[in-house]
Amino acid sequence: MPRECYFTGKKTTFGKQRTWRGQKVSKGGFGLKPTGITRRAFHPNLQTVNAVLEAEDGTKRVKRIKASAKAIRMGLVVKPLKRKYGYTRQQKQG
Repeated sequence: MPRECYFTGKKTTFGKQRTWRGQKVSKGGFGLKPTGITRRAFHPNLQTVNAVLEAEDGTKRVKRIKASAKAIRMGLVVKPLKRKYGYTRQQKQG
């Protein structure tokens, strides 16, 4: 499973980490200079959750997916009902 959100498409992006060295010009120095520039990765906050998804034929099924925390907070993820022990009122009548 890729490291990508099922709903928003958020995935790993790449950038640089810079380390600065020196004293500010306003404090009597020659200014800040970047001394170490290294590659780094920005990972999205992905959570593995069970979600109710609609299949191509229109049926709903529960599937395990990776969703970003933002997608969960926005309400894009519909979680299945928790397991109920015993019979419900509808099952007893049926």
